[in-house]
Amino acid sequence: MKKILTVLVTILAISFGSNAQSVARTEVVKFKTSAKCGMCKARIEGDMGKTKGVQKVNLDLSDKTVSIVYNPKKTNVSALKASISKIGYDADEVIANQKSHDALPDCCQKDAAAHLD
Repeated sequence: MKKILTVLVTILAISFGSNAQSVARTEVVKFKTSAKCGMCKARIEGDMGKTKGVQKVNLDLSDKTVSIVYNPKKTNVSALKASISKIGYDADEVIANQKSHDALPDCCQKDAAAHLD
């Protein structure tokens, strides 16, 4: 009986140990965007929420900062900024994709004329 109990405890310990290792760690990144309004917020949060590795997105319109919780094993900061650009918005130094920006509603387009593609 003692051997069976020892074996069960060992199996449980191994099983819990392997589950603990499989839990993905997350990181948080914040960067400025060219978002302006509630439609921008909905678009960025909705589209980025579908991006591989992204777990949570929040755009604060008061300071135009997007916060993204992500799995660094599935994506990285450069890829996240590129995704924001493809939606049509600036992401820090990454300028909005011109075609995507031009497809945004007028109220969501930034006033500056310069775009790099």
